[in-house]
Amino acid sequence: MEIDCTIIHSILEELKPYNATLVAVSKTKPNRDIEKVYACGQRIFGENYVQELVLKHEQLPTDIEWHFIGHLQSNKVKYIAPFVSMIHSVDSENLLETINAQAAKNNRIIDCLLQVYIATEETKFGVDDSELQKIVESYLAHNYSHIRLRGLMGMATNTDDMNIVQNEYKRLKSIFDTIALLIEKEKHFDTLSMGMTGDYKIALECGSNMIRIGSKIFGERNYNKL
Repeated sequence: MEIDCTIIHSILEELKPYNATLVAVSKTKPNRDIEKVYACGQRIFGENYVQELVLKHEQLPTDIEWHFIGHLQSNKVKYIAPFVSMIHSVDSENLLETINAQAAKNNRIIDCLLQVYIATEETKFGVDDSELQKIVESYLAHNYSHIRLRGLMGMATNTDDMNIVQNEYKRLKSIFDTIALLIEKEKHFDTLSMGMTGDYKIALECGSNMIRIGSKIFGERNYNKL
């Protein structure tokens, strides 16, 4: 699939009424494809794998805003802490603490989203309601001066039944609203990352203001990395 700027601009037009942000999911995509999307004006890219993200950060334009959207192990945070803009997949207190510590070492503040488990698939990551409550309480109790808790992220069930997807996204929006009330003093708690190529329109209608689009922009996944 050739990169088509009109597709990217069309998505951006769709996002305007929702004041939503596009994250172009570039995992497994070669640098040349990312450069083409960059040339279309896109600046925010999402990656799933630490080693791949580090290489791309070193090789691609310095004004790219890199988001880490995959499952993140605590022992790998140090590799992306010097430059990552947002981590979408925080799913434990330990990971939150580690990000704060590594951000402090780099004299940075890293934006974070808590990943909430809303799907019916065991392969999906994320915290349940009780774990989410504990992490939020821990965040409020500690002086995490090098992270900002910006919001929540969730992935819906991989299904053709859009009623299931819609219900899962509505549930995540309800959770987001509840947490937002708990931490009113956190003025930067403003991001709900949900919606991908197959369901982002439903996600937007359910309250998403950040979508993660890969195949619609880059074509089907390519496992021959870089």
